[in-house]
Amino acid sequence: MGRSLVLGRIAGIKILVHWTFLLLLGWIVISGVSKGNDTPTIINTVVFVLSIFVCVLLHELGHSLTAKRYGVDTKKITLLPIGGVASLERIPEDPRQELWVAVAGPAVNVVIALLLFPFIQTDQLFINEETAGIASTAGFLNSLFRINVALVVFNIIPAFPMDGGRILRALLAMRMGRMRATQIAANLGQFLALGFVFFGLTSGNPILILIGIFVYFGARTENVMVQHLELLKDYTVQSAMITNFVTLSPADSVKDAADKLLSGSDQDLIVVDNGQAIGIMTRSLIINSLRENRAGEAVTEIMERNFDTVAISDRLTEVYANAQRKKNAFFPVVEGNRLIGVIDMNNIQEFVMIRSALSYG
Repeated sequence: MGRSLVLGRIAGIKILVHWTFLLLLGWIVISGVSKGNDTPTIINTVVFVLSIFVCVLLHELGHSLTAKRYGVDTKKITLLPIGGVASLERIPEDPRQELWVAVAGPAVNVVIALLLFPFIQTDQLFINEETAGIASTAGFLNSLFRINVALVVFNIIPAFPMDGGRILRALLAMRMGRMRATQIAANLGQFLALGFVFFGLTSGNPILILIGIFVYFGARTENVMVQHLELLKDYTVQSAMITNFVTLSPADSVKDAADKLLSGSDQDLIVVDNGQAIGIMTRSLIINSLRENRAGEAVTEIMERNFDTVAISDRLTEVYANAQRKKNAFFPVVEGNRLIGVIDMNNIQEFVMIRSALSYG
């Protein structure tokens, strides 16, 4: 995720905080000053918010470290003002493994709540922070306890993309196929989402409306993705790759690249030398170079040299998952070191539509 500050690594997982998180902290400070709060109160509020995000980070680490036990790596965890996102390479297809990975996150918050429980004042537990405040140690711990309980309750809602949706899908998949289990869990998630929107509209609560929209599209996306993976699971890159594509030679100029861009439908052009892909000229790179009056320069001076390739024998499900994590994913297809084709997300989606039509027929 772009524009993120790297905080470090835990168990090999990169920990990032998105730049908008700084806006949240800035808003807290400005809001505190406008209310006339003194400096210790403002600092205490900032510390409390940071403590919440430590709990969120531990939640995501619960998912990530459990997934690692099953051979699934996590490239990064990104902290956002609305929570955290663990970028797992994939979701385990084994329902038992998915169940443990999904449960691990909320389980961490349960453990945190249990550790806090001996130190809270139960008679003050449900007093609003505006009344009780978080300036005192008791108020701070009570509020942090409530937050962790809320994280558990919210995350176990049986709807994608929350953990509860994955828990439900895993339990159903033990008795039926993964695709059917996903459809049932996604339909339930969309039904609950409509309920959130309805109650949000009738009660005038915009937060419920936003949650409903978030859940609805999260459930829909998960259902579509699993259906696509089901259609792709028996195929390799060779079945879907583009074999009729435009290439550039190292001697071509940016002007030559622009001419080839205009003459066909390709948006990304591969620079090839002796049958090997050595660089990529994307549409945006070509346009920007023309704006900078670099039309006469060789493409080797402009091209992107760092790019991923896929092998002709790679599974389409793996390429599909990788393409979803990249913006404008475009992969040269190689056999050995020799370029033999290209594949991108549009191409994969067209292949899915064709397979779906053939299956329907």
